[in-house]
Amino acid sequence: MKQNRQNYLIGRQPILNRDQQICAYELLFRSAQSRDAAAVSDASQATASVILNTLSGFGVQQILGKHQGFINLEFDILMSDSLELLPKERVVLELLETLEVTPVLVERCRELKANGFTLALDDHQFSSRYEELYQLVDIVKVDLFVTPVASLDTVLEQYRGYPFKLLAEKVETRDEFLSCLDLGFDYFQGYYFAKPALVEKRKIDEGGAALLWLMRQLTDDAEIEVLETTFRSNPGLTYKLLLLVNSVSFSGLQKIQTVRHAISMLGRSQIKRWVQLALFATDSSHTLDNPLVEMAAVRGSLMEQMAAACPRLRGAKEAPEQAFMTGILSLLEAIYDIPTQQIADELNLSDEVQQALVSRDGIYGSLLDLVEALEQVDFVKVSQLLGTLSIPYGTAMQAQIKAFDWQTGMGR
Repeated sequence: MKQNRQNYLIGRQPILNRDQQICAYELLFRSAQSRDAAAVSDASQATASVILNTLSGFGVQQILGKHQGFINLEFDILMSDSLELLPKERVVLELLETLEVTPVLVERCRELKANGFTLALDDHQFSSRYEELYQLVDIVKVDLFVTPVASLDTVLEQYRGYPFKLLAEKVETRDEFLSCLDLGFDYFQGYYFAKPALVEKRKIDEGGAALLWLMRQLTDDAEIEVLETTFRSNPGLTYKLLLLVNSVSFSGLQKIQTVRHAISMLGRSQIKRWVQLALFATDSSHTLDNPLVEMAAVRGSLMEQMAAACPRLRGAKEAPEQAFMTGILSLLEAIYDIPTQQIADELNLSDEVQQALVSRDGIYGSLLDLVEALEQVDFVKVSQLLGTLSIPYGTAMQAQIKAFDWQTGMGR
């Protein structure tokens, strides 16, 4: 029985250029209780949720395509080094109008700007106290509800001479759009073009306990082998790790071979930032109570051992790890309701792993058939597959015991 029926939710409203072409989306917090509007009780948690869902829920490519994403920032998140997770060329950091302009805030904005981030002032009204920020930000958003079109001439005169571009938000009519176009606005956003659309996807909850354990390991500078073991014992974490690698590094030209490969590509500091953000966003300290999660870890371990014992894979250094990845990902559909084809489409896996997951082709597909037959106690099929793969029966039985022992040892 599937235990986790929650979904990732995120609001997405298009931002258009002067040619009325979509050039970006503003990403907005949505919850199961407020699917059509932002009912925010904790603004920092909402911001963390938007960032986390973008990076490791949907993946940047799926939610933004070729466009940029505007993300509202509260002070806590703005000051956190978790922002280093974000692909700088794909996001615009919006400073909320509620932020107090202080030397600390200005210095942080200088750092972000120097690191390559694009900055925007949200719902902005001109004030001399923003003078230093006016020299730093790239975009200023003018709210037409607060600053009506009739008064824009005077307001825009105050902005002349600064290097930033102007975005008219809450544009509700064609007349408002044309007026703002004539006044020289660069970007436009509002109900005249489109209301925020709800984007939804089945959610994988990695569990607060697993995240805390991972954070402890990272804080203690655990070896990569230890981190790998933690990811390998949790299919939800593994799936999100692979999505995160693709979101942050856009490693489209380099296929992900193994869990360790993914950890190495992302790097320890990036993983730590992601865990910090995930802990910020989570509202639960409970892990999933789902026997299929344990089954996925056992299946991965069993496939790893079968690959090591298979003569056809002798000499293939990465074979056991690729077999493990095939095994642990093969149960995501049963656990989280994520179609196998979607997994293959979203994750930049090696061709061999993709073929095994989607169509049971290749050597890893045969190994997957074998471990499923062992799970189902179908010894007729087990005998046939062992013969085809040239794996001794006794080896398979010993490997199954080791796989269960390994999972038992993973209990915290």
